[in-house]
Amino acid sequence: MTVPKLDNNVRYLQIAFNYDLGMALQILPCIPQSSRILIEAGTPFIKLEGMDGVQAISRRWYGHLVADLKVTDGALGEVDMARRAGATAATVLGNAPTESINMFIERCAQLNMLSMIDLLGVSDPLDVLRPLKKAPDIAVIHRGRDEENTRGKVISYRQVNRIRSKYNSLISAAGGVDLREARSAIFNGANIVVANIVRPGDGWTGIKTTEDITAISNKFLETIS
Repeated sequence: MTVPKLDNNVRYLQIAFNYDLGMALQILPCIPQSSRILIEAGTPFIKLEGMDGVQAISRRWYGHLVADLKVTDGALGEVDMARRAGATAATVLGNAPTESINMFIERCAQLNMLSMIDLLGVSDPLDVLRPLKKAPDIAVIHRGRDEENTRGKVISYRQVNRIRSKYNSLISAAGGVDLREARSAIFNGANIVVANIVRPGDGWTGIKTTEDITAISNKFLETIS
């Protein structure tokens, strides 16, 4: 399957599923089939549903599908596994060994996948990117789910220009993203905003399962245009 690269001049919405497959299959038909929307099989989803869950989503979504593997080791096997399941992009942790990140990026390129480095917990992204043989397609500036409600913990947009001054990687902003945060992310130079599908009672920020998913998805696209 040939997968188009992302356009640096276009702003994208990535919608992440972190619950079970049943919820994902219920909500997916409500998400517009837009070339500007990426679907993510989140880490909790993958741990619960495995590659069968990723494959089930891939059969119902015709755009980019991100497997949020957060690879730390065994990069070749994990990328291969995600690709077989239909994923067109995958993530590696910035805190993984440089060898693993290099293998991950190379294998993604070989398999026509987008390589994403998740910089969760990384204080200086350049310390991760400098030793690499090749820059990733996308660098993810990430405030973790457990950090969302910590006072003073914000998405580190100051890193956007530092990365962009040296690398051609697109920038993704993740972690407690609502419409307001999405607007701020794009203003600060992000190419992609990641919004989680969340249950109202769980205390996280994102697109609530009780909202009009089609309408809010379109509102996000309009906001980040």
